Amino acid sequence: MASKKKAAVEAPAAAPQPQQNEPNLYELQGGNLTVSYSTSSISGKPLFNYKKGRTMLSFMGDQIRTQSTGIGTLVTVDIEFIPDLRTVTFTLVVPQVNLPPKNKARIVTIGITTASKTSIGGPGLVQGQVQSYKVAALKGTASMVFF
Repeated sequence: MASKKKAAVEAPAAAPQPQQNEPNLYELQGGNLTVSYSTSSISGKPLFNYKKGRTMLSFMGDQIRTQSTGIGTLVTVDIEFIPDLRTVTFTLVVPQVNLPPKNKARIVTIGITTASKTSIGGPGLVQGQVQSYKVAALKGTASMVFF
């Protein structure tokens, strides 16, 4: 009986995927609030600038906290700390953006200011709601810059 040889079947080559550039600079504004966030800088550390009215704050490296979520990356900085009264944070919701060939895209997102009441004995001693929120609509650009 003749032996049957199986012909080698090659899987079709995967179609090349288009190269998508992710932004590393976000410049946003809404009302009297202006925010810029750079995921890297010439020093290699992320940078975050916050300006609301006359308040201008700059953050670098470990002062910036990020968390990936289903709604985007949450980028948080501490903007005020008053012992035994409150802490205030600002969180920028950074959506996923696939940049076009021009390396710049318009985006719309939100910023959330969270005020958390504090006490010397911890949040358990605060009466009522501990956190309160203010949401700001932001629009601007996401782009790729080269350092």
